[in-house]
Amino acid sequence: MAQVLLIHHIQGLTEGVAAFADELRGAGHTVHTPDLFDGRTFDSIEDGQAFVGEIGFDEVAQRGVRVADGLPAELVYAGISLGVMPAQQLAQTRPGARGALLFESCVPPSEFGSGWADGVPVQIHGMDADPFFAGEGDIDAARALVDEAEDGELFVYSGDQHLFFDSSLPSYRAEAATLLTQRVLEFLEAVDDR
Repeated sequence: MAQVLLIHHIQGLTEGVAAFADELRGAGHTVHTPDLFDGRTFDSIEDGQAFVGEIGFDEVAQRGVRVADGLPAELVYAGISLGVMPAQQLAQTRPGARGALLFESCVPPSEFGSGWADGVPVQIHGMDADPFFAGEGDIDAARALVDEAEDGELFVYSGDQHLFFDSSLPSYRAEAATLLTQRVLEFLEAVDDR
């Protein structure tokens, strides 16, 4: 089964992130869920942004990269929103990456070098009217990345919620979250078969 490094979003390692990790574990995968915020969670995106502003975005991103130290090289890197930056960087730059799962965010592959890593499959998920994913251009970066990757998929769900698959937040959308989880499990099974 696959080993996954799942990096949480700006509201922290919430119960919903933990529940998603447990779903993947229930399918037999090993999921590492580091806590970049040292146990703190936030009731809103704005509160999370304020905290990240205090410690610095670059510091948070580097914490996300450092959590891979000591873990096997053969990981699927998964990030949710804020967690996408370190997950995408690791998938593109750390040798041995088995795949990438980018949830509700994406940056151009050129951000971390010359382009997407050869042979690393990627799956990207987001909502079509999410003010962050769609409104800030991440969806365009996702389309470009999928075009560049040998094995890339972009799944766009109808809706305007950010963090839509975190079951512990008001933004949760069960139908889209169920479909996302099904697609992620299929992706991990395919990675495991490679």
